[in-house]
Amino acid sequence: MNRTALAHLALISVQVIYAASYTIAKIVMPAYILPFGFIVIRVFAGAAFFWLIHSIFIREKIERKDVGLLVLCGLFGGALNQLCFFKGLSLTAPIDASLIIVVCPILVLVFAAMLLGERITWRKAIGIFLGAAGAVFLILYGKNAVNNVGENRMLGNFFLFINASSYALYLVLVKSLIEKYHPITIVKWVFTFGLIMVIPFGYHQLMEVQWHTFTQTVWASVFFVLFFVTIVTFSFNILALRVVSPSAASAYIYAQPFLAAFIAYLIRGEVITLPQALACLVIFAGLYLVSSKAATTE
Repeated sequence: MNRTALAHLALISVQVIYAASYTIAKIVMPAYILPFGFIVIRVFAGAAFFWLIHSIFIREKIERKDVGLLVLCGLFGGALNQLCFFKGLSLTAPIDASLIIVVCPILVLVFAAMLLGERITWRKAIGIFLGAAGAVFLILYGKNAVNNVGENRMLGNFFLFINASSYALYLVLVKSLIEKYHPITIVKWVFTFGLIMVIPFGYHQLMEVQWHTFTQTVWASVFFVLFFVTIVTFSFNILALRVVSPSAASAYIYAQPFLAAFIAYLIRGEVITLPQALACLVIFAGLYLVSSKAATTE
């Protein structure tokens, strides 16, 4: 199998893992670990792993002038987005989470226009409006959705939108660093600065964890999040981006809602409702408008 095929296989694997994480993480949160405490564990595991890999294989130093940008990347890519993701997921349904995250490519375009001066055509503007409309509908739809005990789907969906916005901003900010440093170097510092920022939010929740109450299923779920969702996905994405373009890699995110819906149905018996399906179609229509070739040549 050639490098290109392996890269695409890695990207497919990443989307399957992410799709499964929406449902599997719900096994742990909030019944056994509160979301911010779980984030501390996750970011610590990522930081430790990438520090180890970097110290053995890379050993690359960063310039002092880039520290500030790396701190921002740690804020938006390692702290705020993950805090909002786990907090939102603890309050809403996995299917909602997988649908809202699809607006991320649209938000990347918005932030690129704001920070990098990239041109937005009328076609792209309509696509941005449709994507935003679909996301807002999903957030408001959560107010009337049937909630399980302890869930507030509208608030959870709002946190997930902040998560998508934060990650989109991170992707724009990190662009110049990717051209300058090895990906492992960047991810190491993103997790390091992110860990410093999430500890104040999650320390007390982490101390409240009753580890002795964990079942084998809960321990397996924690391991899945720490190893597969954190280390494997970041590693696979890094390897794939050395072969395929970022735009090609980001296209795989479109499969998440369908994979997540299938896994949520198998494990939790959840199904996509008609309003959710319509909102998803609106978001995909927006994605088509902002990503088609006509949108860039108009």
